[in-house]
Amino acid sequence: MLTTSALLSRHPSAPFALEPVEIDGPRADEILVRIEAVGICHTDLVTRAAGAADRPVLLGHEGCGTVEAVGAAVDSVRPGQRVVLTFRQCGDCANCRNGRPAYCRKSVRLNNFGSRADRTPRITAAGAPVLDGFFGQSSFAGYALTTADNTVVVDPATDPVLAAPLGCGFQTGAGAVHNALRPGTDDTLVVFGAGAVGLAGLLAAVALGVSRTVVVEPNPTRRALALDLGASAALDPAAGDTVAALRDHTRGGASHCLDTTGSPAVLADAVAALAIGGTVVAVGLGAGTPAIDVRDIVLGGKTIRGCLEGDATPHTFIPHLLDLHAAGRFPIDRLITPYPHTDIESALADQHRGTTVKPVLTW
Repeated sequence: MLTTSALLSRHPSAPFALEPVEIDGPRADEILVRIEAVGICHTDLVTRAAGAADRPVLLGHEGCGTVEAVGAAVDSVRPGQRVVLTFRQCGDCANCRNGRPAYCRKSVRLNNFGSRADRTPRITAAGAPVLDGFFGQSSFAGYALTTADNTVVVDPATDPVLAAPLGCGFQTGAGAVHNALRPGTDDTLVVFGAGAVGLAGLLAAVALGVSRTVVVEPNPTRRALALDLGASAALDPAAGDTVAALRDHTRGGASHCLDTTGSPAVLADAVAALAIGGTVVAVGLGAGTPAIDVRDIVLGGKTIRGCLEGDATPHTFIPHLLDLHAAGRFPIDRLITPYPHTDIESALADQHRGTTVKPVLTW
């Protein structure tokens, strides 16, 4: 057992509490990682607010750090390596075998506070079990216990603050463009929402050389940033008829749309803004039913599809994105603001105001 600090959620609406916790040593299939940086993702906040019965809860699923120790059965990772932590996958189901690990048939069990097989706690606070295992890491802490399937080895010189958001948010946005939409240089892409996921998608499109990219975002600071990052246009959805404006900016309709908002109304706008044969990919986990014209879908030959974790295979895609960044083609550093983990409430406030796109906590 070792003692470290952790940001625990003891009530859905209460601030995170920085408390000492005890972390067990790694079992045969586990990896102990010293966390150096962890991104704050919207999923962390939604899960905190969901009101899980078991408290305290330890969240965090965009961790990056250094391997401290490995269990006897782990042979793909060794102590001293820098790693990015991502989502868990079984590796054995049909989806995993077909290169679609985000749709692993055991995903819910593995990622939604998955416990050890014998139910013994990995983490305790004052002797009481902590609900952990969020995305197989719960990395809002000084250390995390992970497994080989969600631990991605990266170059030892990799900046943890830069790499941490690749575990989920940046991987989702960039992957939705690179792996799901796959626009060509002559295509047009509209991105709805200029948060971390949407702007990562924009950067991915710019890296692919997409000829025209339009961002739809209500926050003026983020619209300005989108333009600075290479967007052809940035529209305020409150300024008027968004669909008409998009059709004008895309010369009749977009070939591709990325909806990061999870809003049914926004998804409906994205579908309406597509050109004939266009595709919209939705990555936001919202609720509700969009008002979509079936005749428009059929007569326009349009496609609507969902996308989890950027349809990525993290062990290859995360290093690829780091290579793109090193080549100057994926400047995700422009999206990141680091905060000491003791300032998490300031980070959340800045993110809520829109002045920070991607807060990353340092440990």
